[in-house]
Amino acid sequence: MVIGVPREIKADEYRVSMLPVGVEELTRRGHRVLVERGAGQGSGISDEHYEAAGAGSVDKLEAIYERADLVVKVKEPLPEEYGFLRPGQVVFTYYHFAASEPLTAAVRQSGIVAIAYETIRTERGDHPLLTPMSEVAGKMSIQEGAKYLERPMLGRGLLLGGVPGVAPAEVVILGGGVVGTNAAKVAAGLGARVVILDINLDRLRYLDDIMPRNVVTLMSDAHNIRERLAQADLLIGAVLIEGARAPVLVTRDLLKTMRPGSVIVDVAVDQGGCVETTRPTTHRNPTFIVDEVVHYAVPNMPGAVGRTSTYALANVTLPYVLQVADSGYEGAARNNAALRRGVNIHRGIVTNRAVAETFGLPCEEFAP
Repeated sequence: MVIGVPREIKADEYRVSMLPVGVEELTRRGHRVLVERGAGQGSGISDEHYEAAGAGSVDKLEAIYERADLVVKVKEPLPEEYGFLRPGQVVFTYYHFAASEPLTAAVRQSGIVAIAYETIRTERGDHPLLTPMSEVAGKMSIQEGAKYLERPMLGRGLLLGGVPGVAPAEVVILGGGVVGTNAAKVAAGLGARVVILDINLDRLRYLDDIMPRNVVTLMSDAHNIRERLAQADLLIGAVLIEGARAPVLVTRDLLKTMRPGSVIVDVAVDQGGCVETTRPTTHRNPTFIVDEVVHYAVPNMPGAVGRTSTYALANVTLPYVLQVADSGYEGAARNNAALRRGVNIHRGIVTNRAVAETFGLPCEEFAP
């Protein structure tokens, strides 16, 4: 099989989907790997590293799509890539379809097999290909939030952990999953007062056991959200419903109850955001202000720390890439139920129920 690794063209995206060791392993198994020149530059991986591992170098993005049976990416195809997609081609990447109807329509029309990293789920309910990037995003959310609380960034002018005699900032986290947990660890470590809200009481019990004393857990309901928003200096949106659009937990009316200069980091922006006023931004222009509240909503947060994120992502995606390359996507999906759940659109047919329900489309189960 021919596997293509394109250079990511999303704004300020510095990750790459495969490491040289992945190229070496695929080549050893008899596959051919084509890597677009400059694909690894943002992660500190040179073209020579890929070539030494056995990859062929390609100069143009179009050539990757033209020659590859399996395209392995980091982020969803952008409009300038839609015309390169070929019927029957497998494209393996993060899609987050529920956040973009145009992307969903373009992928359906292309006839490709779209396997989404974010909906690959094990029998235990884990998302192995989403977890490492959620860990990065969770930690980064506090790092970025702390910066934008500074007065030159139009924040409240607060130091997250305070100092003796001065109270620390209050960090409110909506969602106690991987993103929320990692955000809480960093915020607590910096000395902030932290509140985690979640609808899963068992998860809250677990977090209450493992977190330090400056972390409080609360049931996520309308009353508690409203009460905590009024006290929040930094709000982290960390809500995830697999494949579906994130629920809007903070309406425009609720936003007005937040204090001027407070900061929102909506990590759920990939799935549409859990704050009504959220809209996607970029690393170059990461924030905007609504009702005197600073919003940070960069969909590819881990892309800013490309080297860390690339290694974390490629470590977990490679076993699945090997399965698809060795057995074909249908054989791999038959043998691996987690991978089968990753097939969101199959040759024009939506196979993920959450995506179909988001846009009112018919859904057919993928049964290879």
